[in-house]
Amino acid sequence: MSKSWQAYALHILDVSAKIARIQARGDLTQDEVLYDAALRNLQTLSEATQMLPDNLKQQFPTIPWREISGFRNILVHNYLGDIDALTVQSVIDRHLPMLIDCVQAMLAADDSSDT
Repeated sequence: MSKSWQAYALHILDVSAKIARIQARGDLTQDEVLYDAALRNLQTLSEATQMLPDNLKQQFPTIPWREISGFRNILVHNYLGDIDALTVQSVIDRHLPMLIDCVQAMLAADDSSDT
């Protein structure tokens, strides 16, 4: 692995903040540009979660890691557009805060183990 998992964890947090800024610009269920931006960022976030170590992910069983990975595959390979804006909004609202908390905890635990 060329990058450390921490770089991917930080990327997840950066992308999450970017998604929040996208949402602050308007309703992504009504604006296709905001929707497309959120979708693209969810894709890169999902890819980054795949680079987190399995032993760390196992410490957070409430996070649906497999579903996050599967969602990425749907976003990348579903060219017919079965994902709608309401689904994307729901994923962001219901699941992103828990993922952010989890990634922050992973990084905090790693920081405390370095000292």
